[in-house]
Amino acid sequence: MPSDDHAPRAPLSHRVPDLGALELLLAVARHGSLGRAARDVGITQPAASSRIRSMERQLGVALLDRSPRGSRLTDAGALVTDWARRIVEAAESFDAGAQALRDRRDSRLRVAASMTIAEYLLPGWLIALRAERPDTAVSLLVGNSADVARRLVTGEADLGFVEGLSIPEGLDGTVIAHDRLVVVVAPGHPWARRRTPLLPGELAATPLILREHGSGTRQVLDAALAVHGGLAQPLLELSSTTAVKGAAESGAGPCVLSELALGEELSARRLVKIPVAGVRLRRQLRAVWPAGHRPTGPARDLLSRTGRDGVPGAP
Repeated sequence: MPSDDHAPRAPLSHRVPDLGALELLLAVARHGSLGRAARDVGITQPAASSRIRSMERQLGVALLDRSPRGSRLTDAGALVTDWARRIVEAAESFDAGAQALRDRRDSRLRVAASMTIAEYLLPGWLIALRAERPDTAVSLLVGNSADVARRLVTGEADLGFVEGLSIPEGLDGTVIAHDRLVVVVAPGHPWARRRTPLLPGELAATPLILREHGSGTRQVLDAALAVHGGLAQPLLELSSTTAVKGAAESGAGPCVLSELALGEELSARRLVKIPVAGVRLRRQLRAVWPAGHRPTGPARDLLSRTGRDGVPGAP
């Protein structure tokens, strides 16, 4: 009758020696000396002798005949050695296969990031990763936070970075930095001459140049102004930070963007920052990955470049 491959198997007996003990026995068989076998596997002779005696007790048979001229396998020891050789060869094959899987994993890294992080933070992290892992090919997919979450859930990316209010469903993550949204206008806009901060109701009631729904910037702004009547109908709704900045610089109207994205424009006074009172526009920047799958290999190394690996114990 053919065997049933799906039948439950009994666990290995406690009498099965570990691989280290089997490798030592094979070394004794090769050298005919416990002392030379001990040097071969990198342990002291007393430790080798103790390990052989322990294995003999575990198996319940004598494996070696010891004499001043060396150590000789008993008949049982010769049979156990043949079995041990097959086990060690299988373990070496297993180890080589596992290493091949790690090499394949480490040969590429697919990163998905929302726009602010991709443009203003990731380049430095990727340069540091390149110095550490020059043979890893890195691809970067840029989109809004909703796009990043979708790519991670569908397996299109290994590690993601988002700017929204919380960790998207189906993902785990860790906070890597904090960011602040600021209101900016062109120097000729009436707000640029204000002496007092904007009130939340004024900001909410003003048509703004905004990022699209699904972006982390839009999520934070929607939430911050929800208790102040919610956002007015957008003046413009654009899908990139660069486009929003360009429209604001042209004088089309006010916009709200990450402070990380505005350094050059503010220092050159192409845009002017407008203080806002009574509303919190801070947000957390997060690294995210599929739930239950901690980053490993290049993904773990990139995460450590951010200063927050958040996943102790991953290989």
